[in-house]
Amino acid sequence: MRWRAMIVTLLMTLVLGGAALPGSSSDPGSHAYEIWLVDQSDTNGLAYGGTVHVYDGGDVTRRLSAARPAAVIDLGGATSALCLASTGRNPVRPHMIVFNQADTHAALAFVASGHVVIFDAAARRPLACLSTEAGAGGARQAHALWPTGDDRYLVVANQNGKKLERIRTDYAAGTFTQEPAATLDLAGCQTPSGAPCQAPEVRPDNAPICPFIASDNGPVFVSLRGGGMFVVDWRATPMAIVGEYDGAHVPANGCGFIEAKGAVFGDGGGGTPANLDQFSVFRMPRTGYSAANPPNTPPVQRLYDDDTPERDAHGTAVGPRDRYVWVGDRDGNVAEVFDGRTGARAGTVPLTSPYSADPTVDLFASSPGRAWLFASTRGPNPLSGDPHSSHGHDPGLLIIRMADDGRSGQVRGLIPITNVDATGVERADAHGIRVRRTS
Repeated sequence: MRWRAMIVTLLMTLVLGGAALPGSSSDPGSHAYEIWLVDQSDTNGLAYGGTVHVYDGGDVTRRLSAARPAAVIDLGGATSALCLASTGRNPVRPHMIVFNQADTHAALAFVASGHVVIFDAAARRPLACLSTEAGAGGARQAHALWPTGDDRYLVVANQNGKKLERIRTDYAAGTFTQEPAATLDLAGCQTPSGAPCQAPEVRPDNAPICPFIASDNGPVFVSLRGGGMFVVDWRATPMAIVGEYDGAHVPANGCGFIEAKGAVFGDGGGGTPANLDQFSVFRMPRTGYSAANPPNTPPVQRLYDDDTPERDAHGTAVGPRDRYVWVGDRDGNVAEVFDGRTGARAGTVPLTSPYSADPTVDLFASSPGRAWLFASTRGPNPLSGDPHSSHGHDPGLLIIRMADDGRSGQVRGLIPITNVDATGVERADAHGIRVRRTS
């Protein structure tokens, strides 16, 4: 009977983990896609470079732990040569990666050297290498970056330089231009209310961590290392603060903005000497920001706070239809799940499995249909973040199957990466991860 065959097919799909072709019912509304995973360890034998592992999404969800990269980009080759020629310095510590809205180009931030490299994504070829400005104490770091919704700019968090910078992007013409006139000095500026941007007891350390622009292409949300936050008009020159928040309202070390049900969810974690352990989650509206507002307006809704030992919020994801929001805990090896509509905590998903007892999940990336979730897992010699929270054992790509609209999930595999140095020490340390639609 035909109906019996359909039931057998369904049962086999469930048993095999729903491992079907992209665009099938296992990932509704999905496209063919790739997963780009950044290993921030140096190219073997060099003190710079790094690696990007590119995986086919269909291959990963069919073969799980047995999948292998479709391509490997050695950043110690053409990328380093381009940066050396363009800036006089080699790029060090590739950290965060994003794609433009059309998924034609990738932008990669190098946290140690302060470089930003833009790639032709299909050709895996570097097109431009730019350097962030020297900032506080002469420091410069490109910690993270975000594309504007119209693909006109990249907004860059120059972490230790304590600057927010802007790069003009013309992907069709292949021109990428730094705009120093747009830079916002987060250490030396003044807020719309007349307060110093950085000050003890308010915002003690304005190193920008992660910028984020929601789907309405509104202002950029910028988390700060010492706590507090700025909401910034990226269209203005120089970029202008339109929302100011202090550390009593927004937690420190946030790196995990995500959008769900028209709101922006964010987190705050540990990993710095002043704030070793923390797991905080908040949300706030996408709109309503103005320089005329008083501080801490519109209000932030704190959803969850836990500063007990061995907790570190880092990385976020959202399930199908924005129903549930995941916030990872790289110390606790779990994800806390929140209702995308009400903000209520909905449960905890363990991320340990037979594939890794200590995955130390750092960042998430979802398949286009959000049926699958992928996460970077840290190595035994972490190159960023305090070792108490970022010290892992199995560097690579964790594969998670979402269930119940994202309220739960199950680890289905882990693809390891490796970079053993000349002394036999494993140096691989996965960090940045992003999904690119290929059709």
